Parts: sequence; C-alpha cells; structure tokens
Amino acid sequence: MGRGVSEPALPDRAAMLELAAQEIIRAWESFDRPRPRESVVDEALAARLLDSLPEEPGDPAAAMRDAGRVLDASISPARPLYLAYIGSTGLATGALASALASTYDVNLAAHAAAGEFLDGQALRWTAAFVGYPHADGAFTSGGQVSNLSALVAAREQALPGSREHGLEGRRGAVYCSREAHHSVVRAVEIAGLGTAAVRGLDIDADRRVRPELIDAEIAADREAGVTPVAIVATAGTTLTGAVDPIAALADVAERHGVWLHVDGAYGLPAARTPSGAALFRGLERADSVTLDAHKWLGVPIVRDAACLNAAFGHRESYMLHRADAHNPVDRTLEYSRPFNSLKLWMAFRIHGAAALRGWIERSIGHARRLAAVLEADPEFEVLHRPQLSTLCFQHRPAGVEDLDEHNFELAHSVQTDGRAYLAPADLDGRVCLRVCFVNFRTTDDEVDDAISVIRELGARIRSAPTDRPPPRPAPR
Repeated sequence: MGRGVSEPALPDRAAMLELAAQEIIRAWESFDRPRPRESVVDEALAARLLDSLPEEPGDPAAAMRDAGRVLDASISPARPLYLAYIGSTGLATGALASALASTYDVNLAAHAAAGEFLDGQALRWTAAFVGYPHADGAFTSGGQVSNLSALVAAREQALPGSREHGLEGRRGAVYCSREAHHSVVRAVEIAGLGTAAVRGLDIDADRRVRPELIDAEIAADREAGVTPVAIVATAGTTLTGAVDPIAALADVAERHGVWLHVDGAYGLPAARTPSGAALFRGLERADSVTLDAHKWLGVPIVRDAACLNAAFGHRESYMLHRADAHNPVDRTLEYSRPFNSLKLWMAFRIHGAAALRGWIERSIGHARRLAAVLEADPEFEVLHRPQLSTLCFQHRPAGVEDLDEHNFELAHSVQTDGRAYLAPADLDGRVCLRVCFVNFRTTDDEVDDAISVIRELGARIRSAPTDRPPPRPAPR
C-alpha cells in the first residue's frame, strides 16, 4: 500500500538550496562592516506578516526571500558594532555546521554512533582550550541549563538522595557574588533549594566577590544547620566583565568541603589568552565549569564523571543501556538534545585554537582602547576598570542636570541610529552606557567610529532634552 498522504517536499530542492546560499552570502557580506543606519521592516512585508494561517501551499522562493528580509531587518549580534549584549558573532563555520546538523537531525539522547564520538572530542577540545582537566560533560541549549546541570550535581553531592526523596526538610545554600548572573538564582530555585538559599555577597573595588565573606557565611550556615551546596565563581560578570578570585574561592571550598562551580558563560574562553590568563588562576581546582560557545566561542564540564551520572543517570524500559555503558542523556538535563557540539567542533577544526584566542585577545584590547580614549575625554567617566571586554561609562557633558536621563536617552538614540548598537545599564544606581566586545569582525577603526557616533548623538540630545523619566534598566 502507498502512503495515505504524500510527504511534504520542496518542488525544486536544488533551486531552493541556491536561494538559501544567496541569502546567506548576502548576510555574510553585510556583516563585514557596520550598517550606515538601522534597517526597518517595509510596509509590504509588515502586511504579509499579519496574514492568517495559509491552508494551501505557497511559493517557496517568495517564502525564502521574506525570511531573508525579516532577518535582515532584525537586530543581529553578528555585526561589528553590535556592542549591547554578549551575543553570538555569526561565525560562518557555525552557520554551515548548523545547516548540516539540521539536515541530518541527529538526536543525542540515546546512542548516536559517530555523533557521540564527535561530541566527546568537542568537549575534550573545549576543556583543553580553557585549561580545565575535563572528565565529562555535555553541550546544552545555553548558560541557564548548564548552570542548572552543575548545581543539580552539586546538590546531589551535598544532600545525597535529594534527587529521589527531595530535601526532606533539609536546607541548603549557594554562595556567589551579588552580581552573579540571574541564571544562578533560577537554577537554585529549580533545584528545589529556594530563592532564600542564594547568598549574594558583596564585592570588592574590582567588583569581585570577597572570599572572606563566603568563608564566614558558610561557617554561620553550618552553625545554623544549613548545608553549603556550592560556591559559584563568576568568570566574567554580565554587567562589568569582572572575574571572581577563583584560586581564593577554591581555598575556601577545599577548607569547607564545598563544591566550587565556575560560571564562565561569557568570560571563560579568555582563560588562556595573554591578557586574561592571570584572572583565571585556580580554574583547574573547580568541580565544574560552564561556558557559552555561542558567545565568545552551553557547555558544562565536570572533573568527576560520576557526579553527572548521580544527578541525571536513569534506566528506562524504552531506552536500554548496552552493558555498563551510559546513554548521552545520562549526562545532562535535556532529553532530545540537538547536535550543538558540531558548530564548535567545526570552528576548532577549520580555524584552530590559536586563531580563536587571537580574536578574544583583540576583543579585550578593544575594551581597553575604548577606556583609554574615554578617560582622556572630560565629557566621559569610565565607571570601572575593564578586566575582560566589557565597559560601563557615562556621558557627562557640561550643563546636563539629570545624567541618568541623559544617558538613557543617549543609549536609545544610538540604538535607533543603527550605526552602532549598545545598551543602557544600571551600575550602582547610575544609568550608564554599556558595551561588550566579542565580535571577531570588530576593528580598532570601528571602535573609534563608535566613539564618534556616541559623541555626535550625545551632543544632539543635549540640545533637545526629553521630558520622559528614565527607567532603571536591569544590569542584564
């Protein structure tokens, strides 16, 4: 018997592939330089995006063209002067790997043959790239799931049996900087410990958590019957790029027998660069680390493979194990896990680790260059010393009474203009401009261009103040 319904198919796959290639090449070419202005959605496209659900087949070529137009009129972090948040850089090898992975649709929940070997090699390469003694780990959908995976493993070690029986009245605590990413708080909540279990502690003059405060909090918690679950060191805070003192925190963790997790979602790829290496001393002593390959390079890596199996391993009748072997899903929270590692594997294979470190080093240099230029300009104030590639600063022209309002409006004006793209942030109660350099395409000349745009627009809005009260933007 034949099929009751014919399989959906493209009428001309070769032609559609050619159209897709043209759209991708056009995008890559547009990423080579900043936009002259922000792109907008034209009226005809906007109207089509309000159409109702199509019941009948449409023109594949028209659909492909509209998809390209939508993406081109969207905010893309791949552009050289996208400086607002810590986004992806649109590396061409990643796009090619995504296309291949989507074509084959390999699922890394159960046995995936050669895919598992490549996945494991990509993990080993990632660990070697940052100088961490890898034992096991998994590629995840992002930093949130990576941090959750690590903290669930830490919870199972500190509170054995909690996976099966729950906390059973036990209380736990997680210690971190007050500027740790909110994904840490969410992970603690999802792990069943509760928001109150997060000890967000004060920072020093370099915006790093103070180890002596964590030491004292752990002692006080133990005295109160609270079990310390994990210390989280942030390796590159989202707000300022600060790297917590990992070696000193490792001393505290070892003294108290507490799991040390390094959230390196943003900053960890800089761990073996000339400018960043000293900031990451002690990394090899951490029990787990995470980094987001889609940013500067989610990938959680642990030293003890048994910890992940204790947290996530399972045996089900619909997914049998081969002898004592583990299925890939026994290492991670996510079940139907796509072949994300292929993108990073392709980048390492094609570009090599030295090239990737070189681009990270240049990014750090851009932040320092910008800081030096702004420090020499009396109209600007640099609000912290850049440790990695993030910088917060205020535009402070003479005659402006409300600097918070002025800087918020300046950030909005830069975003609307489109030649550069940055974000407002709140640093110690002051609205400021925040930039983060992670794009390999950005050049020194483009850094100078961004400064010129900020100066130009700052002068323009100073002469045309707004009556709108400034919101207090969250730092992430």
